[in-house]
Amino acid sequence: MKILVTGGAGYKGVKLVARLLEKGYKVTILDNFMYGFEPILHLVENDDLTVKKQDIRNNIDDIAEYDVIFHLAGLSGLPACAANPSSAQLINVEATNQLVRSLGKGQRLIYASTTSFYGKSGEEYTEHTPVDPVSQYGKTKYAAEQIMMERENSISLRFATVFGFSPKMRMDLMVNDFTYKALKEGVVVLFDSYAKRTFIHIDDAVGCYIFALENFEKMKGDVFNAGGEHLNYSKLEIAQAVQKYANFQIIESDVKDKDLRNFLISYNKIRSLGYIPEKTLDDGISQMIKIFNYYDYFTHYRVI
Repeated sequence: MKILVTGGAGYKGVKLVARLLEKGYKVTILDNFMYGFEPILHLVENDDLTVKKQDIRNNIDDIAEYDVIFHLAGLSGLPACAANPSSAQLINVEATNQLVRSLGKGQRLIYASTTSFYGKSGEEYTEHTPVDPVSQYGKTKYAAEQIMMERENSISLRFATVFGFSPKMRMDLMVNDFTYKALKEGVVVLFDSYAKRTFIHIDDAVGCYIFALENFEKMKGDVFNAGGEHLNYSKLEIAQAVQKYANFQIIESDVKDKDLRNFLISYNKIRSLGYIPEKTLDDGISQMIKIFNYYDYFTHYRVI
C-alpha cells in the first residue's frame, strides 16, 4: 500500500509518518517545508519514505499512484488564519477542492478536520449538531470538510485540540502553551476561564488516523468526532492541572477571548467502533514539563 501524507512535516504529520513507516507502509511526505526540514531528518534514511517539496496549492504530480491520502496540509489555528485570511481560503478550501477533484473514485481519503467549528453554546455536540464556526479557521475547515464528504471514499476526523510533544512543535495549542508559559514566564493569563474545550494527546490523534485506515470500510463516507469525553476540560482546569507540576500564577482576565469556544463533545460514534484514546492530560503535561526544562521554542515569522 502506498500512502501520501500532505502536511507530513507538520506537528501531527511527522508523527503519523513515523507510525506508518513502523507498520511497513510505503509513505510519501508532501510539504512545502515552510518551517524547515529538521522535523523529518530522523526519518529520511528509511527506504520506504519519499519526500516531495511541493505546495498543496499547486497541482500534485502522480497522485493516482497512491492508495490512501491523509490530508493534513493546511493553515491551522485562529491567529494564522486571521493574519492571512486569503491564504486560509486558498490553502484550506481551494487547495482541498483541487485535491479532491484530482482523486480517482477508488482512492481512499482521510481528512484532518476539527471540533473548532462547533461554537460557543456550552452544550454537548454530536456529529449531527449544527455547527457554528466563530473564526476564519473554523469556517475554512468546515468548508473543506463539506468538499471532502462529497465523495464516498472519504473519512473526516473532527479532532479535539491536540497536545503533547512533536519534532515539529506547535506552541499555539492550549495545553502546550499553558505548560510552556508556566515554566518560562511564571504566569498564565486566562480569557473566559470557564469555557470548556476538548483535547486529545498527539499520540492518540496519530492512533486515530491509523484506526481509520484499518477500519476504512466501516467508516467511509462519514464524519467522526475524534477524542474522548474524559478530556473535556475548561481552561481553568487545564491551568490547574499544570500547577501540579510547576509553580506559577494563574490570572483570570475580564477580557473576552477572540476565539470563544465553549462546548462538550460526544465521542460515542467512534467509540462504538472501538476507538478509545489512552493518554491522559497528565501524560502530556508531565512529558512536556520534562522537555521544556531544557527546550526553548524558536520560530521565525514568514509571510505566506
